[in-house]
Amino acid sequence: MNANERKVWRWLSDAPLILLSAKPKLAAALNSAALCAALLLGGCTGLPERIAPVRDFDAERYLGTWYEIARLDHRFERGLEQVTATYGRDAHGRITVDNRGYDTASGQWETVSGTAAPVGDPRVAHLKVQFFFPFGVSYVVFGLDPDYQSAYVTSFNRDVLWFLARTPQVSAEQRQAFIASARAHEFDLSELLWVKQLPPAARVEARTEDEQK
Repeated sequence: MNANERKVWRWLSDAPLILLSAKPKLAAALNSAALCAALLLGGCTGLPERIAPVRDFDAERYLGTWYEIARLDHRFERGLEQVTATYGRDAHGRITVDNRGYDTASGQWETVSGTAAPVGDPRVAHLKVQFFFPFGVSYVVFGLDPDYQSAYVTSFNRDVLWFLARTPQVSAEQRQAFIASARAHEFDLSELLWVKQLPPAARVEARTEDEQK
């Protein structure tokens, strides 16, 4: 597995995107060829049972930067703080995905980029995200406030869960609403992690210092 593939493996869920997350020890042992075979057989662009993606979804309103407020922790994001996902459009009109987070162990920022596209109806918030061709996994928005300021996201199974927001901090009421929704959708929250986020000014300063090294 090359350096880019290792980086992708770490980020595969923050977009939300994790491959074979139910079996992380097996996933860590797979080489590139075995990974490809597993993905072809895995149905990774499906939907979890009894979870419906948001309808009347407007992808243009969803573009921009989202802060990761909470996640179900897993080895591919372990140790990452100040995580963001930024969505845009490239010159061909494709949705771009840029994920970034601070690795507390290495003291470095980690980034990975990919693309996203609707699985079917573009007005349904069920997308396929790809970080390397031709493999992609489900990105399912099952909760979204009317102003597109917070989102609840999963993937093809309930091992993946994110609470995203347009701001690095949210209110106690917003946290409680997320927990209530996650429980109602049958997520196991025993490994839920509230992600450390800095205020915007401090975050910019931290990025600048790191990038000047």
